[in-house]
Amino acid sequence: MSALRTSLLGATLALSASAALAGSIELRVPFSGGYSVPVTSLKEARFRTTVPQQYDFSCGSAAVATLLTYQYGTPVAEAEVFAHMYATGDQARIRAEGFSLLDMRRYLASRGFEADGFLVPLDRLPEQGLPAIVLLNDRGYRHFVVVRGLRNGRVLVADPARGARAIPRRDFERIWDNRVLFVVHNRRELASFNQGRDWKAAPEAPLHVGIQRQGLQTIVIPRRGPGDI
Repeated sequence: MSALRTSLLGATLALSASAALAGSIELRVPFSGGYSVPVTSLKEARFRTTVPQQYDFSCGSAAVATLLTYQYGTPVAEAEVFAHMYATGDQARIRAEGFSLLDMRRYLASRGFEADGFLVPLDRLPEQGLPAIVLLNDRGYRHFVVVRGLRNGRVLVADPARGARAIPRRDFERIWDNRVLFVVHNRRELASFNQGRDWKAAPEAPLHVGIQRQGLQTIVIPRRGPGDI
């Protein structure tokens, strides 16, 4: 292997090792000098538009903070939502079970947002252009997330525990067992749903571009001699 290829391989490996950290890295390429490349960690990318929960039982307050901050353009910290809902709720129950939709409803009303739970199909969200908070039951673990998009058989959620992610719709329907959509039904002019900027956190894999439908039959692999690298 030539010295140039060895150097380029080293630069590539350095980039791969550093890409898990946010900030920038310095690349030095032979004959070209060096330059800085901005990088973003996977965790930072997932939580760029999702408020992370601070406690095991605070997914409800983090979901409300995410809904207001990123879907209604009304920034609020999870600590503020948590403090209000904890102070005005049943604290023993909250410590044992977490926040309820009633706790969320009371807090949102204090901010001028009227919200309720509705037993309606998921497809009503794109029809109305409204995001929603839903309660998922994943193998007994009950957890609030924000539904912010629906596209091509995938449900885009802002998960306070795992960040932004897309769930295949069949899997989402399986773990969404109570079928309740908790939505704000006033202030519709502020609502954001199914936006392209939100889907950037969970892009589809373009497999149809990587390999054509006819498979590998049209790909020609050049022959190499014994001395070729």
